[in-house]
Amino acid sequence: MSFDARSIIAQVREGHAPSGAAMGWFAQGLADHTVSDAQAAAFAMAVCLKGLPFDSRVDLTRAMRDSGPVLHWDLDGPVLDKHSTGGVGDCVSLVLAPLLASAGVFVPMISGRGLGHTGGTLDKLQAIPGLSVQVEKPQFDRLLKEVGCAIVSAGAALAPADKRLYAIRDVTSTVDSLDLITASILSKKLAAGLDGLILDVKCGSGAFMKTPDQARVLAQSLVRTAGQAGCNTIALISDMNQPLAPALGNALELVEVMQVLCEGKAGRLRELTLQLGAELLCANRLFTSFEAAQEDLANRLDSGQAAEKFGQMIALMGGPRGFVENWQRFLPEAPVIREIYAAREGYITAWDSEALGLSVVQLGGGRQVESDSIDPSVGLSDVLPIGSKVIAGMPVARVHANRVGLADKIGETVRNALSMAEIAPPAAPLILERVE
Repeated sequence: MSFDARSIIAQVREGHAPSGAAMGWFAQGLADHTVSDAQAAAFAMAVCLKGLPFDSRVDLTRAMRDSGPVLHWDLDGPVLDKHSTGGVGDCVSLVLAPLLASAGVFVPMISGRGLGHTGGTLDKLQAIPGLSVQVEKPQFDRLLKEVGCAIVSAGAALAPADKRLYAIRDVTSTVDSLDLITASILSKKLAAGLDGLILDVKCGSGAFMKTPDQARVLAQSLVRTAGQAGCNTIALISDMNQPLAPALGNALELVEVMQVLCEGKAGRLRELTLQLGAELLCANRLFTSFEAAQEDLANRLDSGQAAEKFGQMIALMGGPRGFVENWQRFLPEAPVIREIYAAREGYITAWDSEALGLSVVQLGGGRQVESDSIDPSVGLSDVLPIGSKVIAGMPVARVHANRVGLADKIGETVRNALSMAEIAPPAAPLILERVE
């Protein structure tokens, strides 16, 4: 059967469902450029305005997955992964991947770079000198077999239809389509040849989904679509009304990661990592009890097993040998550090987390477009959590900058992102909902 882009676009525009074969043809056309930019933009706009039936959403996801090679693994254990929809201070992947590897799970984590107010896992890793996230398949295989985890760039070959359509969506105001978001996230993850996946869907001021209802709709779409496409998937909706870790910026978040891996630091980062890991192990029948899974993972963190895996991965990806033992000497530090003080006594009731994330971009620690270069040393640290009681003149955060004037400017931005009151706010749960 022959297809053409115009008829497929017309079907979507009229609210009809293209066949799975038609979606496969269109995705391949995106990958090999037989579908033009104009046709890709028209398709994206038609999907954005009309939506797709659930079966067509699954067909599009599968088609984009299959537009390039789908990885297959010959490993003596389950191949599992995690994906976050993006937030601030969210460096869970860097703790969770080696933690799962220490438990006998294989984690081929194909990650992205930061764009806008959210940081990127690859940018954080590349704050480590010498480390390269661009790996060829033989090195990818070696990392998984010898270490059990690899956090790498997708490269051009994996789900090329998504790479092309994502670039089109970015310039045509079609980024916020539920169907296209679902297909984009899952096509890359499913191309990694996973047995199971856990999703961390963020909700709040620092997330793309601002309300629980929005987050729930996305979580349900992702879980249902992935399941229909053959990957066992569950989702947790987690709070992003404040930074997950008390630091934002690539090297500064790595400090938090190393403190959790090497020093057993308590807090929201450790808590969410253990929750996600335990849910993933139980969902894939490696444990029958959530409490037992969580306790096992906590022991692996505290014993240094996860840190050892992280160090092995860093070394095989070109980073320093002995990084785990001497991580403080390898991470870059900004030349200017400014404390931000509370103007009065009271309780912290809210942070505008998106504003905090954007302040890191202004410092040079993030990017507005993919071609922007970043300074790994800059950002924010020691951000006090919601509910903290402060007095006038007490530090609520620190700015790390590469020049004095910029540090002062961002300090004012951070002060404006802070809300306080005389009464302590009610404690908010970290996990808002579980979706399966």
